[in-house]
Amino acid sequence: MNASVFLPPTSYDYVTVHKVQGSAIAAASDVLAAEEPLEIRVGYGPAGQREHRTLSITMRTPGHDFELAAGFLLTEGLIASRQDLQGVLYCPDVAKEEERENVVRAELAPAAAPELPRLERHFYTSSSCGVCGKTSIAAVHAAACPVLPAEGPHVAAAVIHQLPERQRAAQALFEQTGGLHAAALFSPEGELLLLREDVGRHNALDKVIGAALLQEQLPLHHAVLLVSGRASFELVQKAVVAGIPVLAAVGAPSSLAVSAAQDFGMTLCGFVRQDRFNIYSHPWRITALTQS
Repeated sequence: MNASVFLPPTSYDYVTVHKVQGSAIAAASDVLAAEEPLEIRVGYGPAGQREHRTLSITMRTPGHDFELAAGFLLTEGLIASRQDLQGVLYCPDVAKEEERENVVRAELAPAAAPELPRLERHFYTSSSCGVCGKTSIAAVHAAACPVLPAEGPHVAAAVIHQLPERQRAAQALFEQTGGLHAAALFSPEGELLLLREDVGRHNALDKVIGAALLQEQLPLHHAVLLVSGRASFELVQKAVVAGIPVLAAVGAPSSLAVSAAQDFGMTLCGFVRQDRFNIYSHPWRITALTQS
């Protein structure tokens, strides 16, 4: 995997602001994280009988759009592997020029058989809350998620402490804008494997999972995932689909996230800092601890 982060010019915008210090005001230039809609379309069916439908509209930071689409398809259960996906491209048949790189089409393999009821439901996702309406852990069980490894990996507590600093050091866009979430994959030894940024927590994780899918790296049984912000049920669900056994978050987990992690055999850590963190489920993967 490649830990580098490519930042296209569309990932950020320059704006004029008025900065106030005390009673003094001065005009200055500022850099903001870009947020634009991405329409994800899907093509499916046998050759000569292909159908195309809009599947999702999500607010995202431009960049790594193909990975975002691929990760979304996988974590929403519309594909099960890289072999189900022929490719992703920007749609040339858009009404306006400004939409040209804001509409992508994922072409499924002719043999792929997506569930039509899922396609008929037009998802709307926002950068903040992800796909709405998923409230049942049983629904995730029904998606045939991979079984997480019962023998590891084992991660030293000292490694978990270091992850936020290592993630932040690699957040190129956050350094410019201060307004981005990140999802990062690490080895059990703490080596950064892959990082993606986005205005939305769910989008950042879908980009990471999509990148791993396109590189045929799934399941991620030997990876540790760190997410900025809190750990929601949907982030746990997406990580489970990708086969990630350890999820750490800078913020707090929700009660349903903890229940899901416990149910699926995932080690879930929250409030990760340089000197502390909480383990909410399956603590046996975290080593080098002393009982106080």
